[in-house]
Amino acid sequence: MVVAIVASAAVAVELLPGLEATATDRTAPTAGIEAADGPLGTPLAPPAGGGTHQFAQLEDDGLTPIAYDPCRPVHYVVRPDNEPVGGDLLISDAVAQISAVTGLQFVDDGATDEPPSDQRDPFQPDRYGDRWAPVLVTWDTVAEQPDLAADVAGLAGSLAVSSGEGPGVYVTGLVELDAAQFTEILSRPGGQAVARAIVLHEFAHLVGLDHVDDPTQLMYPTTSAVLDFAAGDLTGLSRLGAGACVPAV
Repeated sequence: MVVAIVASAAVAVELLPGLEATATDRTAPTAGIEAADGPLGTPLAPPAGGGTHQFAQLEDDGLTPIAYDPCRPVHYVVRPDNEPVGGDLLISDAVAQISAVTGLQFVDDGATDEPPSDQRDPFQPDRYGDRWAPVLVTWDTVAEQPDLAADVAGLAGSLAVSSGEGPGVYVTGLVELDAAQFTEILSRPGGQAVARAIVLHEFAHLVGLDHVDDPTQLMYPTTSAVLDFAAGDLTGLSRLGAGACVPAV
């Protein structure tokens, strides 16, 4: 759990547990939808010397991080219900930052009425067509997501799928943000920067970063000073942008 503190107020964001599935275990879209012959973008070079970072999930070799396929775009939709004033800009800024660092290309598919669910189906052809469901971003109430009680301001994670003996690859995910807490945070002096940092942290979880024990990184569990990606965060995100192209899923 990461806590962002301003003065005496604290909020937190959580990493949703990584899920794993095999493409043959469920109804899935046609393999290779939108797959290009090579990566669509280029990750930023990591800072000299790197820095502390951890990955949410690793391949069977215990070294290679599971990541989104860089050879196809990462689609996302936003359910605008409960969105605080300026919430859309927080999301678009986070997407732009993550894309710039990882090289992953995001596509905004607009608004959706899909509600958040811990049991979300990754393939919803009636709603999204013959493709993996896009990443779902929602502004939740505590009634919708009880895990956003107390000081938890956000949850995020992605679903990893594999095909046969191929590598795991993220195909969709969730970013759930506490609407009431963001409204309160944004009302504080300096709250815009804190809110931005929380959303950045959540989108870093989405693409595969985990928490670290280094207080100089944005992915540290408790921080009041780090409001943007630091060297370790950037190093990890750069690796996550260099994942394998997996057209078999």
